[in-house]
Amino acid sequence: MTRFRISTGTAIAAVLLATAAQAQQAEPESLLPAATQAAQSDATTPRQQDKSTQTVSEAFGDIRMASGEVVQEIPSLEGVWTKAQAEKLLAFIPTVAAEGLNSSDYRADALRTAISAGEGEALNKLASETFVWLVEDLRDGRTPMEARRQWFVVDPDADRMPTWKLLEDALASGDIAGTLASLNPLHPDYAALRDELAATKDAKRVKLIRANMDRWRWLPQDLGKQYLVTNVPEYMLRLTVNGRIIKSYRTVVGKPGRTATPQLAEMVEAVIYNPTWTVPQSIVKGEGLGAKVLGNPGWARNAGYKATKGENGWVTVVQQPGPQNALGLMKLDMPNEHAIFLHDTPSRHLFVNENRALSHGCIRVQGARELAMTMSMLGNANSREDIPAIQQEVSEITTSGEYTRYEMKKQWPVYLTYFTMATDVNGEMKTFKDIYDRDAPVLAALDAPRVSDRARETSEEAVEIVDDMQIT
Repeated sequence: MTRFRISTGTAIAAVLLATAAQAQQAEPESLLPAATQAAQSDATTPRQQDKSTQTVSEAFGDIRMASGEVVQEIPSLEGVWTKAQAEKLLAFIPTVAAEGLNSSDYRADALRTAISAGEGEALNKLASETFVWLVEDLRDGRTPMEARRQWFVVDPDADRMPTWKLLEDALASGDIAGTLASLNPLHPDYAALRDELAATKDAKRVKLIRANMDRWRWLPQDLGKQYLVTNVPEYMLRLTVNGRIIKSYRTVVGKPGRTATPQLAEMVEAVIYNPTWTVPQSIVKGEGLGAKVLGNPGWARNAGYKATKGENGWVTVVQQPGPQNALGLMKLDMPNEHAIFLHDTPSRHLFVNENRALSHGCIRVQGARELAMTMSMLGNANSREDIPAIQQEVSEITTSGEYTRYEMKKQWPVYLTYFTMATDVNGEMKTFKDIYDRDAPVLAALDAPRVSDRARETSEEAVEIVDDMQIT
């Protein structure tokens, strides 16, 4: 068979394997707190009985019920504060301006008065509540979920660093400022925005910087040692290891409106080579593709379509693998309820456009075949010695023209983000067009009074994207 020419991908994979030998474990890092992991480990030990022989009482283990109620201890969000500790908290409040937050949100005058009144219940309550507010805003972001349009990332930081534990540790150590400062995003692009904020005098630019600093807090504090990340308004995808951009790729993203690309954090589980595409009914029926395929077999064959008409008249159309397939020659399989993924495209001429918000939501990647080979190797190779065999296998799969799901034993996180001011792939601070008009609600929320008891997950419904097929 003809070898798939992907020497660049091989070089990238070799570099990554060398630089990231310690960065990737065989399994993705668990996001569960240590106590939960231990409990799960205990629950799966050989001591566990065969469930088929357990009684109801045995199945519930040590759970005891009284008066029909189950009592579970809830960690306290109120601690005992000394005046010295409260003064440290008071001194910290003005410093949040450097992080793009409003120091006026945290009632410095009321806290100063409570400190003057002395230690006791009133100081404990106010200082604890102020600390909790700071934790929530620094760790999770100040913008309420309803202002984060199409933001479906669930930030795990509140589970990794629970508020009650931070309060407990801060009071035990006395390091109030250090505990709060440790919550800032670790990505160097956040630090670059903070530096830009310190150097900027223009009021409009200050607001935009603050909005994008807050967006970093909506993501996990640490994105991991290696991952894929795309900034939708930048139209770029980055392959990143240990803080270095190893490779970047141009992208085409969703058109504004219903097919705008949502913001997600998912895991790439496999590479699909020679993908098929089951055409959505919105195109089969709504755009007349089904009738066209059935009525013009020659055109359908040349375009790679196969149509099936059921007894009830329902028409199903599947585009077969091939150079005209809407997904090109590969896609990265990252299961999600939006049906969003990264893929190749036969319309490669669109990558030269300045405005590349042109798809039905999925992200088309320039150089996708190189990316596919690279991910196949990174997801399965344990050393450089493994690379040639994987390359050979994938080359044969690619040239076979047959649909193949190539599993990645070591899965990779992928983040689909939305920053209108950020460091670009060349390391320069840039502003990007707000192609989906998502800045306005964030800016308004940051100017409005602080909202307490904010939701962690969006209530917006997932819009299943139909992909970016051209039928004419």
